[in-house]
Amino acid sequence: MGAVHARSLDPLPMKGPELGVHADDIETSDVEKETKQEVLENKNVVVQKVHIDGLGKTKEDFLTYEISEVFRAKNLIDVMKRSHEARQRLLRLGIFRKVEVVIDTSQGVDALPNGLDVTFEVTELRRMTGSYNTMVGNNEGSMVLGLKLPNTFGCAEKLTFQFSYGTKETSYGLSFFKPQAGHFERNVSVNLYKVTGQFPWSSLRETDRGVSTEISFPVWRTNHTLKWEGVWRELGCLARTASFAVREESGHSLKSSLSHTMAIDTRNSSILPRKGGLFKVHQELAGYFGGDARFLKEDFEIQLNKSLFWDSVLSTSLWGGLLLPIGDQPTSIADRFYLGGPTSVRGFSMYSMGPQSKGDYLGGEAYWAGGLHLYTPLPFRPAKGGFGDLFRTHFFLNAGNLCNLNYGEGPQAHLSKLAECIRWSYGAGILLRLGNIARLELNYCIPMGVQSGDKICDGVQFGAGIRFL
Repeated sequence: MGAVHARSLDPLPMKGPELGVHADDIETSDVEKETKQEVLENKNVVVQKVHIDGLGKTKEDFLTYEISEVFRAKNLIDVMKRSHEARQRLLRLGIFRKVEVVIDTSQGVDALPNGLDVTFEVTELRRMTGSYNTMVGNNEGSMVLGLKLPNTFGCAEKLTFQFSYGTKETSYGLSFFKPQAGHFERNVSVNLYKVTGQFPWSSLRETDRGVSTEISFPVWRTNHTLKWEGVWRELGCLARTASFAVREESGHSLKSSLSHTMAIDTRNSSILPRKGGLFKVHQELAGYFGGDARFLKEDFEIQLNKSLFWDSVLSTSLWGGLLLPIGDQPTSIADRFYLGGPTSVRGFSMYSMGPQSKGDYLGGEAYWAGGLHLYTPLPFRPAKGGFGDLFRTHFFLNAGNLCNLNYGEGPQAHLSKLAECIRWSYGAGILLRLGNIARLELNYCIPMGVQSGDKICDGVQFGAGIRFL
């Protein structure tokens, strides 16, 4: 048997019937193809050796966990399948530029008649790589410069320095990432950072200097992240016209918090999914590990997507959160929830609903927001199968509320307060999917249920981001 390059799971090449062949010949040809495929599937083979060629800095014993499943293959098709899966795992490590698989008959004195050797030919990344790109956040953009040392100690670790300059935020940080051998989804990361952000809706400027440690791991079908974060926060006024409520919040504070995130994500895409769902819960506890910020914060996100007729998609989503102060100290403007804008309740200005003081929005301690969306192809399907498929027509209905609660009143009073004075909006527009990076929306919005102090965007509204209600 000659060498087989198994870069994909495509079946072995089979030629179709030529012109002028009778129907009987076509049926016979199909039987021969099926027989050939069946022989390959049923023929027992033994994977005797697995080689990894091209290693430099990478430790070979670390990669043993990624390729061990290849030895369990029982026939040629299974060998190709498991080799492809092992190749994907090697690429996922982020330390190889290229990985190719060669399957050949075993050679040498100990070779069995049905023995196979599998060779992974790898090309490692350079010891130091640089990058320059742009990043889209929630209605903001930034330029990102990065310097990375992949495979720092030969076991897929990464040491990264990153500088970001954006429309509302400037940051730089140093991070170290280390996965567990054989279980890339189980990993630990440590981050040092400084972030300076401007929040014009609150006339606020915030500078954070901090350190954080994260541990990520899967449990059954869920993904979990445990995080400790210590932050020195400096709040200041963005303008001289800032309200007294914002000035009162200015100054320095320390936050030491422990948080947990659990997520179940079955969507086929996080930017514009066509099917699947998302359930995400986040809890944060601050104040028990030092610092002067003391609170318990809970929030969740639910999204369901269903493909319909005529290539359309129906999507529903629900967000919610609660911030509970611990002790007599009130919550900080930096920890509260904000709502409104083209990425949440459309038809309202960015984070410009709920409690405010002289035009400065102070955020709320409780909120909810829901959305119903219908995505359809463009009328008459221009450029179908190409660039036109990146565009979708968008019809939406959004609703939500943001407020502060009196925690002495009880849960029933809290629900009543969240259910009164609901802001909502509806409209239609066009969206553009930018690969798996971000999406752009241009909508015509009609806001309803507007309350005193809310800022609205009645008419055309543009939004860009990665997370939309």
